[in-house]
Order: sequence, then C-alpha cells, then structure tokens
Amino acid sequence: MTLPLFRLTAPSEDEIRRFISKQRDSGFSYMQVGASASTLPAGYNVDHNRVQLGSGEGTWQRATEAIRGWRMFSMPWVNLHWASAPIEVGTDVAVSVRHFGFYSLNACRIVYVVDEESPVKRLGFAYGTLGEHAESGEERFTVEWSRDDDRVWYDILAFSRPRQMFARLGYPLSRLLQKRFAEGSKAAMIQSVRDQ
Repeated sequence: MTLPLFRLTAPSEDEIRRFISKQRDSGFSYMQVGASASTLPAGYNVDHNRVQLGSGEGTWQRATEAIRGWRMFSMPWVNLHWASAPIEVGTDVAVSVRHFGFYSLNACRIVYVVDEESPVKRLGFAYGTLGEHAESGEERFTVEWSRDDDRVWYDILAFSRPRQMFARLGYPLSRLLQKRFAEGSKAAMIQSVRDQ
C-alpha cells in the first residue's frame, strides 16, 4: 500500500508503521549523501539556523538528551514517527506535517552521526530524504558546547529543493514551511532544555 504524500486526513499509526517499513528498500532521493558534513552542493536552497540554549555542563547534558529524544520536532503541527527511533546510521523515520488544511507524510533516513569531543563538543546527526519525500536534500541537527566560552548552541543546517509536483508548484509555501520549521525547532529545543 502506498500512502499519498499529501492527504486530507492524518495517517493512522498502522499506516505510518507500514510506510516506515516500506522504506527499507528505498534509496536516497539525492546524490550528495553526507554533504551536510562538508561542502554543500550547488543547486539547493541552504538554510543555516543557530540559537544559544544556555551555558555550562548542565545545559549541555539537557541539550544532548533533547537531541537523543528528537525533541526538536516538538511542535503542534509536526509529528516525528517515532521519538523512540535510535540515533544511528540507517534509522528510518517519518515526519508528518499538518499544513494549509492537509497533511503530508515524508520519509527520511539517518545518514551520519556526530559525536565529537574537541575542540568543541558536538552531538547530533543528519538525515536525508528518501523516495517518498516531497523535498530532496539533507538536514543536520547538532548541539555544541564550546568550553572556551562555556556556551551551548543548537544548530540546524539543511540543503533542499522541491522534488514532488506539489512541492514544486507550491514552492513559496514550501519555503515558508521550512522557515517555520526552523523557528519552531529552535523554540522546541530552548523549551526542552528549560523544562528538564
């Protein structure tokens, strides 16, 4: 069973489980897999967003827990399926989004994991779009702790371009949603670090 990427009703849990299971044989929908770790490819929209979460080891510990729990997706209009998914290369997830009176369901796979100790501590991962995604590209989510100034940051870096017909036709709306997601994700991480 193939679910439409865009639909008028929210997908059920069973539909989402089947959708994710089906991704095992799916490849990435772009050629530059892993490029968010080095040189960003030409021909894509690039979005880079950062926000300071606080400072000190306590903030760092809460920020890493938030990343591991996918809390950067804690927004009323976005659902990550599922927040229990392990942060490891090859993990497939689905992101459902409620927007403009309809729902979309998009498939992603973790491309690489970031776990660095120096000169700045960094933890996070990047995922890339699979065949059943309206966009084509990659997004990296990391938290960073610079012990030089003791500040902890949340960083999102993405390169993307519309892939499906609806995304191409609604390009300005797609870009609006991407910007809205980045702002919501930063707010979710700030809230998560404060709440823990």
